[in-house]
Amino acid sequence: MQRILFIETSATSRHALSRKLKRGNYDVDVEMGFEDGLARLTSEPLDTYSGIIIGWPSKTMASSDEMLATLSEPPYRDMAVLVLSHDPDPAKLAWVSGRKRTGFLLWSSYEEATQILDTLLSEEAAYFPGVEAFDVEPIRVLLVDDSPTARVKFRRLLDAQGLHTTTASSPEEALKITETESFDIAIIDYFMPNLTGDKLCREFLENPRTAGMMIAILTSTYLDKVISDSLAAGAIECMFKSEADELFKTRVASISRIVQTGRRIERERQRLDGILTSVGDGVYGVNSDNEITFANPAAIRILGYQRSQQLIGEPPDTLFHKSFSNPPGEHLAAAQLYQLIGQGEEMHAVESVFVCADGREIQVELTVFPLRIEGQKQGAVVAFRDISERKLLEEELKWQVNHDSLTKLLNRNYFEEALDQEVRRLERSDEQSALLYIDLDRFKYINDTAGHAIGDQLLIEIGHQLRGRLRHADLLARIGGDEFAVILRNIDNESLLRCADEFRELLNDYTFSYGGRSYTVTASIGVAVIDNTTDSPGEVLANADIACHVAKSGGRNRTHLFEQETEQKAAMDLELGWSNRLHRALDNDGFRLVFQPILPMQHLHGMELPGEQGKVWEHLNAAALPEGTIFEVLLRLTDNKERSIPPGAFLPTAERFNLMPDLDRWVVINALKALDEMRAAGVETQLTVNLSGQSLNSDLIVDHVRESVEQGRVDPRALIFEITESSAIYNIDAARHLIGELSALGCRFALDDFGSGYCSFSHLKNLPVEYIKIDGMFVRNILNDPMDQAIVTSINEIAHSLGKKTVAECVETPEAVEFLLRCGVDYVQGYYVSRPMDAPLSHSPQIDRSGVELTPRPGAAPA
Repeated sequence: MQRILFIETSATSRHALSRKLKRGNYDVDVEMGFEDGLARLTSEPLDTYSGIIIGWPSKTMASSDEMLATLSEPPYRDMAVLVLSHDPDPAKLAWVSGRKRTGFLLWSSYEEATQILDTLLSEEAAYFPGVEAFDVEPIRVLLVDDSPTARVKFRRLLDAQGLHTTTASSPEEALKITETESFDIAIIDYFMPNLTGDKLCREFLENPRTAGMMIAILTSTYLDKVISDSLAAGAIECMFKSEADELFKTRVASISRIVQTGRRIERERQRLDGILTSVGDGVYGVNSDNEITFANPAAIRILGYQRSQQLIGEPPDTLFHKSFSNPPGEHLAAAQLYQLIGQGEEMHAVESVFVCADGREIQVELTVFPLRIEGQKQGAVVAFRDISERKLLEEELKWQVNHDSLTKLLNRNYFEEALDQEVRRLERSDEQSALLYIDLDRFKYINDTAGHAIGDQLLIEIGHQLRGRLRHADLLARIGGDEFAVILRNIDNESLLRCADEFRELLNDYTFSYGGRSYTVTASIGVAVIDNTTDSPGEVLANADIACHVAKSGGRNRTHLFEQETEQKAAMDLELGWSNRLHRALDNDGFRLVFQPILPMQHLHGMELPGEQGKVWEHLNAAALPEGTIFEVLLRLTDNKERSIPPGAFLPTAERFNLMPDLDRWVVINALKALDEMRAAGVETQLTVNLSGQSLNSDLIVDHVRESVEQGRVDPRALIFEITESSAIYNIDAARHLIGELSALGCRFALDDFGSGYCSFSHLKNLPVEYIKIDGMFVRNILNDPMDQAIVTSINEIAHSLGKKTVAECVETPEAVEFLLRCGVDYVQGYYVSRPMDAPLSHSPQIDRSGVELTPRPGAAPA
């Protein structure tokens, strides 16, 4: 019985592994500390212990360093040592790699200790370093994702598997990192600014330095194009962020096994059979004559053979390898693949069809590693895995990618591709088709009042009704919440409007019954013709959308045919132009921030108020920033002549094209930078940042703020977020959630445009805000309108009774300030105090004169 010295400080770990070793017929001496362990080792004859097991200490100790140094020097440097640790950091691996007959094992896998110890103590182990024998070098993973939340989540999953993970927040950062560091696996987010995941994958695989990486694409979207582009680019896996964590870890583990296989094949060909036995994927080798030289047990099992001798010496392309496709979808004879293998090409994610011994065909994915010995090509090693089940899953995913999960109709993705094909088909034809854009009237009212369950069922039933009216060649899709589209193929002008009206009348005559109640629903339908004069599918969709808006504005439950020369078209073209400008500005930092002071009333008590606007600020700010001043952060768009464009010109377009969350994120990020710069300049102040209603459900803003707070760049109490009363009431649950998340970080909130919405007072006590900004519509004419005076006075009194401070917006005259002083309002903001300025810290600021003041703002907040 071989005798082992076991040193471990944890009583639980000592007990668990000692029992395991004793069951494995080892005689174990246990020590709980390195000092005692070293004393026992050096006091006994050299041949007392066959090996030593060390639980690597969680912190550096002089006694553990002494033990490691002793084991690295004669006469103990050839003694078998097994190191156990909770994580494979570089320091441990460096020590293990520098020593012969040394193994490394994570505590999570301690059950394998006796098996590794058996190998370490075998005679042949003396001839190989521990790292070579046990592949303890960690698998290095490069995780590329522009979302901080995703990076944290998936890094934790990878670290839990013992992988050495490096993260990059952009494709550019990833390319820079790989100039100096090497990686085995790259897991790349598909949707990132500037460069999508498949293109980054191609760059990696085309670079000799990174061509050997196994690449997996990570995405949150089940799109057929994403999957096909990723696999075509060379990714060996396409993983989805919504998958269970265990499935993600299983996929990563599978990729890791391929990496480990490649390492071991290149390092120890003479021990290939033993290594391949432990690999879960099928592996076989071919020589320069295209004959199979070996096959591991997994390959034999997957192919349905009984013995490796049935494969050895046979050409794989005549025995079982039928065809391959690279890129996927292009099927070629397997013989062509082996010609490429013979030329020494390395290949990844090659989909193939194998024929098993019983005649069954299975789909597999190959990775081909050229085998070179002393610089000479000696065939290749082929690793494969059965992906038949995955291909079935992909087919299911393709269906999901092209269909709406609620109504089971085709979705917008499929519709846009079909519309593009129809436009291209008609370019070479005299036929005519049409697009119907169907928008349900007042669906939102039913959905909000009757409930989402009834709204969902109504959409399902509407889908059934519309589908029943289709001709054989027509196509129906759900393209939005309550929007449907129909492509009518090969239809003449005479039939076009009649057919569109039949769809409208179908819905007009339909009564939806649910839960004992009946609902009627109508639709507005926009019609656009498709023929050989049509420029693009985008034009068709825009024309049908415009026609639908015309139908709605005409009273709803109408059908309208788009006509080229209309004022609506010109208006829509202008709006699309603004959309493109906003996208460019977001991509190229084409915005800038201006700052408008919100002045505490305490600075105006007893002051002789000047008659001219802006003089108050010049006087108070002459020596130092007035104590307690808050600055509202406001947004400007810069044109190509460096002129500022006020938000009233572009916010309606941003709202319509759902760009407000992107604008909000830009403002938040740059406001955080401004706060950081002010703090660095020794000035402590506070900023208010407007959030639109479209951003209330966004977690990205919370992530940006949390990161800045945690890194100590900003004081969260210096950040106040403004949400309008109307957006807060309309999205009350989302507003409460967002306020709760950011308040937990220390940020504060203001309710903007108060009094412009409905049920204002009843909601005040349910929203945890600290400031109430009285809508400017009540302040502008406060001197001449007794009703405005009464409203402002009431809002101020109720806000104070609830412990909240008040801000009067749009203050333009000294007389208005005097009235607000008498009311007891806490802060004033407006042109009388100061216009928005470029630099809040300057005593002579550059005033922004880009247009009207940003408050009040109809609709969403400007920032």
